[in-house]
Amino acid sequence: MKLLVGLGNPGEQYARTRHNLGRDLLAEVARHYLLPPGGKRFQGIFGEGRVGTERIFWLVPETYMNLSGESVGAALRYYRLEPDQVIVFHDDVDLACGKVRMKLGGGNGGHNGLKSIQQVLGTPDFVRIRLGVGRPPPGVDTARHVLAGFTPAEQEERERLLSILPPVLPLILADDLAGAMNRLQPATRPAPAAS
Repeated sequence: MKLLVGLGNPGEQYARTRHNLGRDLLAEVARHYLLPPGGKRFQGIFGEGRVGTERIFWLVPETYMNLSGESVGAALRYYRLEPDQVIVFHDDVDLACGKVRMKLGGGNGGHNGLKSIQQVLGTPDFVRIRLGVGRPPPGVDTARHVLAGFTPAEQEERERLLSILPPVLPLILADDLAGAMNRLQPATRPAPAAS
């Protein structure tokens, strides 16, 4: 059993901003797999359902980003889940817009949501699905960049990302992150040798 977490900030003013890409992806997962609507719980919107035969929980913290760990920690304690059963979807300025990377554990890269979760869980050992939003242009600070909306070109990449990730979720739930990445990036495979 896994807990899927979509990071972002609550409130209409933050909707569809770069920092809310994790929330947006989780909403798309819920739509793709016809997950039942959630309700208010654990300082967030919480629900459960199935992806194939796998039972999952999902959580959208309604705290602000820097307190996301309070929401995640409450859900883990209640259901007695371990940190490695958590899968966090979050924006990442170190990846170009539209790129995705997946890993278990690691640093927080200055991301306040990851930092909060890591502090509350007492470990970095949870799965991160890193969703690229790109670096800010020169002269624009990171906070302003992530709290702004996508440019038209970035919006195309955002929509592509939201469409290609939900179908590989069963592989992520099976802890096959390499298999999920292979499915997402067939263009990165070596070209067949000429005969």
